[in-house]
Amino acid sequence: MDSIPSKDKPEVDAIVETIIYLMTESRRLTKGLARQFGLTGPQLSVLKLLESLGDLSLSSLSDRIKAQNSTVTGIIDRMEREGLVRRERSESDRRVVLIRLTPKGRHIAEGIEVEPLEMFRHALAALPRKDREELLRILSVFQKRVRDLVAAEPQLAAALDAAELDG
Repeated sequence: MDSIPSKDKPEVDAIVETIIYLMTESRRLTKGLARQFGLTGPQLSVLKLLESLGDLSLSSLSDRIKAQNSTVTGIIDRMEREGLVRRERSESDRRVVLIRLTPKGRHIAEGIEVEPLEMFRHALAALPRKDREELLRILSVFQKRVRDLVAAEPQLAAALDAAELDG
């Protein structure tokens, strides 16, 4: 990776620190809330997604929580053993396996009133539309650049997958 020019370093560092703060705060809130219900952070995310969106395929779920299919498979395996979700074949396409909340999983999801990321949604909604559009444009470019860097570093991708499994 190229070195950062010294004149740009303070600004780049401030942006990185802001991103780290947002990630850390999101994980802290998610883990704290999940722990109250005997869940991991990723399990809480899956429960709330399935509650709000309904049944999802493994690949759709992976896309939504931005994790590899293999990582999500491990999360779903544990959730299935705990009776929170079940796998069912789609009636419209038997090749597709849907992840569905069980009554126990639905009950837990409904009992979790405030999703930690809701705070971020409200903060973003308070920004003017033009600012949100610009932020989304910039973050999309940034996300693509990070994905490209991760794809170029297989060891980094493997480490990220392992960290996701730890929840």
